[in-house]
Amino acid sequence: MEKRDRVSFDFSGEVAVVTGAASGIGKEVARQLVAAGATVYVNDLDPARVGAVAAELGDNAIAAAGDVTVLSTATSIVEAAKAKFGKLDILVNSAGIADEMVPTLEQDLDRWQRVVDVSLRGSYLMSREAGRLMTAARSGKIINFASIAGVVGLPGRNAYSAAKAGIVMMTKTMAAEWGGLGVRVNAIAPGYIETPMVDDLMSRGRITDEMVHSRTPLRRFGEPSEIAKPVLFLCSSAASYVTGACLSVDGGWAAFGGIALPVAE
Repeated sequence: MEKRDRVSFDFSGEVAVVTGAASGIGKEVARQLVAAGATVYVNDLDPARVGAVAAELGDNAIAAAGDVTVLSTATSIVEAAKAKFGKLDILVNSAGIADEMVPTLEQDLDRWQRVVDVSLRGSYLMSREAGRLMTAARSGKIINFASIAGVVGLPGRNAYSAAKAGIVMMTKTMAAEWGGLGVRVNAIAPGYIETPMVDDLMSRGRITDEMVHSRTPLRRFGEPSEIAKPVLFLCSSAASYVTGACLSVDGGWAAFGGIALPVAE
């Protein structure tokens, strides 16, 4: 049996970096990678929270606090992996913040820029620095986080939508450039997932259970574990011929073109 025919979700011996890993989807991705045997650099902005998550995940988790919009952060994390392990196998760019859900004409420019910087600039810098190491080794997997907001227009989400749409095309461009060098680059586009970001929107009345359920064919919010599992799939040998893809994991949200779903029987 050829090597590519052997599917494995065992990441023992692999080294990963997960950004935005202090909570929500990023934390769950880091947890599942550690559980699958990988050594994971846990990144987020707050050193205390990053340290707590790394301690919670165990000996195979390494705290790596820092702002991914700053080049020195991206460089230092990748260099740390190179110095300690001589490689970096996986990068998951899940760092992101939400905008304020206001009309474009009322958006604060500084806030708009920060939302774009964290999601798009941060993913670019981390991918570029990781890509230098991965392409030299002719091996690596990068997963970026897009969103349903990056594939359809959501009123009041101009900054977030622009950043996530940019991530989709950045993913395709890097996949096209680095595929021949052994590096696969893909994206995940989540729908409404039970995370602190979504909890905040609900607490402020920006979205409700009814709004999400009536627009989602599976009629519920997703869970962080339901995003982490597709991430592991894209990082595994099962996806060895997948690159440049943007996988929707949204309960059918982007596929549905109606106004609202009928009441379930």
